[in-house]
Parts: sequence; C-alpha cells; structure tokens
Amino acid sequence: MSDTSQEESFISHLVELRDRLLRSLIAIAIVFGALAIYPGPGVIYDLLAAPLTAALPEGTKMVAIGVITPFMVPLKVTGMLAFVLALPFVLFQAWGFVSPGLYAHERRLGIPIIISSTVLFIMGMAFCYFFVFGQVFHFIANFAPKSITPAPDIEAYLSFVMTMFMAFGLAFEVPVALVVLVKLGVVSVEKLREWRSYFIVAAFVVAAVVTPPDVVSQLALAIPMCLLYELGILAARLVSKSETRAEVDAAAVDAAHSSKMDEELDQAAASFESIKSDWKP
Repeated sequence: MSDTSQEESFISHLVELRDRLLRSLIAIAIVFGALAIYPGPGVIYDLLAAPLTAALPEGTKMVAIGVITPFMVPLKVTGMLAFVLALPFVLFQAWGFVSPGLYAHERRLGIPIIISSTVLFIMGMAFCYFFVFGQVFHFIANFAPKSITPAPDIEAYLSFVMTMFMAFGLAFEVPVALVVLVKLGVVSVEKLREWRSYFIVAAFVVAAVVTPPDVVSQLALAIPMCLLYELGILAARLVSKSETRAEVDAAAVDAAHSSKMDEELDQAAASFESIKSDWKP
C-alpha cells in the first residue's frame, strides 16, 4: 500500500471516529435536555441524596459551601444520569468503529457484549444505591458521636457517590471481561479456575481501597465480585463449549462436503471412461 493510500485510510478513520463521537455527544445532550425539562435537576439530585438524607438526624439538611454549588452539582448529577441512559448508544458507536478490524467470530460478540455490559453496569449502580448506601450511611450515623450534627457538603457527596457507582459498576462487569478474555484466547477456563483464590484476595483488597472504611461496604463489594467471578467462569465455559461444538459441526460439514465431492469426481471419472470405451474403434 502506498503512502498516499495509507494517509487517506488514516484520515477516513479519523473522520469516522469524529462522526461517532459527535453522535454519542448528541445522544447524551438530547437525554440531558429531556431530563432537565422533566423531572428536573433538583428532583434528580434529591433522589440521589435520598439514602443519605434518610440516615441524617431529623431536621438536618445537606449544605452547599460553594457559591454556585447549588446550581452546578444538580447539573452534574443530571449529566451523569444522561450518560448512563445513553450508554447503550455510546457503546454501539464504539463497537461500530472497532468491529471492522475484527474477525467474523469476534464480531458476533458485539451485540451480546453491549447488552450484557450495559445491564450489568446499571445493576451494579442499582445495587450500590438501594443496598450499600443505606447500610453505610446508617452505620456512619450510628457511629458518630452524639455531640456532632452531621451536615455533609453536596459536592463532596457527589464525588463519593460517583466513586462508589464507578466501583460497583465496573465490579459487575467481571463476567463480561472473563468471557471476552476466554473468547479471544488470552486465558483459558482452567486458568481462571486456578486463579480463583488470587481473585478473592484481590477483590477484598480492591474493596478495602475503594469503599469507606467499614466492614459492611467492603463485604458488599467483595462478595458480589467473587460471585460474579464464578458466574463469569460458568459463562466462559458455556461459550467455549458452544464454540467447540460449532467447530466440530463445521468440520463434519466440511468432511461430508469433501466426501460428496470425491464421490462426484469418481462418478465423473467412471462416466469419462465409459465414454472413452464407447468411442474406441
């Protein structure tokens, strides 16, 4: 390939990347605009803060230290929700850019990966919101001295929530990551079984680093990660079995096709010999 062709190919890839990024940003902006109209940034932030406000003493509210914090923080929360809702479309655009460079058997994973990764990420966030937050905030409220009236800052709360959401969302992606690694041949199912004990230790280390320093939140992250690791091994084994079965079926079809061709060639050779014998003087 000439230098001119390589340059044109590189530019075309950049143009396609730009177009897909613009589509993703437009989709996020559309969802953001719809959420800003209804139910509104204030209502969305109140829903996000509900687990904390339920654990605060009666009559206590959160505070906003910055001048524009009451305006910016609800908008950030709305933007985060818009990104999560538009995530399937964003992942589809990313897959559309990457898939032309993959093999056919790798491209077949595209839609299942997009659907499963989106569902698992949202499940991780939901698990964190509905279960972990309530347990953590009640533990902190009961542990705090009676002489202290907690009044958390809304910006600090947003930073904490985004960290927790990201941690639990990524933790719930463990099955997808294992299936992809096995499908690409990076690791085998047997190796994943051998590494089980190492992953359990790593899960508890990650939970201790990411979550607050209480046992409840650490166990709430580490235990699901271990269970999802087992689920990933099971899914990877099913995928590898189906792939092996497909290869065996394809080999059987090729063998049958080859046998049929051999029979047709033998028949053609016999017919040719018969014609030759008929035409002999």
